[in-house]
Amino acid sequence: MEPQKINKGDRNKIYFLIIVIAALVGTNAYLFFKDRQQSKKFVTVSTEKDKLRLEVEKIEVELDKVNALNLDLNEKLVEEQKLAREKIEELKAALEKGEITQGELDKANTQISELKVFVKNYNDQIIQLQRDNIFLKNTRDSLENTLRNISNKASSLENENANLNEKVKTAATLKLQNAEIVAFRTKSSGKKVQVTKSSSAEKLSVRFNIIPNDLAVKGHHNIYLRVFDPAGNLLADDEDRFEADGQEMQFSHSIYIDYNNDNSSYVIDWRNPKAFMKGIYTVILYTNGNTLGKAQVELK
Repeated sequence: MEPQKINKGDRNKIYFLIIVIAALVGTNAYLFFKDRQQSKKFVTVSTEKDKLRLEVEKIEVELDKVNALNLDLNEKLVEEQKLAREKIEELKAALEKGEITQGELDKANTQISELKVFVKNYNDQIIQLQRDNIFLKNTRDSLENTLRNISNKASSLENENANLNEKVKTAATLKLQNAEIVAFRTKSSGKKVQVTKSSSAEKLSVRFNIIPNDLAVKGHHNIYLRVFDPAGNLLADDEDRFEADGQEMQFSHSIYIDYNNDNSSYVIDWRNPKAFMKGIYTVILYTNGNTLGKAQVELK
């Protein structure tokens, strides 16, 4: 049996079908690879966006750490942080877009790199601020301790000085060396006559010497007398008052003496506004706010 011959027309149809099939296979292959590349590109873009979001969050956390320190930031640092947070919000908004071009991703990446550099410099400034604050606090504490020590020393010296002044004042106080009291009356001739009876006595005369004291102030000293009768009553005018031994007192009489630390004797005459009575009269002398001494006399 002889093989069937294919005419020229059928042969052309076969060639055409082969070309069409080859074209379809090529198109399908192209579409397959293109779809695969697009899928890979989407995955790459999505992954890059997530990576950038994470970097932005890290930067934001670093700024939040600064605020948690409760530092007193200067105006420059506050303004810098404000600008950084504005840029972060812009980046977050850009990365939330459904579609983003590679150029936009590259721009975001550049901005995030700049923010990283900024945050590093910003943190360096914060660290320096913390160090400065610690230094200032230590300096302040040191100064406070120094001032406290100086104040304590000043108070101690003041107390010592006060004690020393008190000792000097006490050492400079005038004290009686000896004193005696005599009663007398004055004759018609003007002559004073010493008496021992209360009925004839008109005045009391206090004669005294002061213990020599080189520390005592020379010059005028006011001497106050307080005279007590035998019954213990103070013979004084209610209006005549002075201060001694830390309290206010009435006095019977006062005079000025000129003290020169030369063993001088002093005399004070006092007239009784009442009639003298029998018994012991006591005279206490004061000067410069202190007790000078006392003396007594008995009248019969």
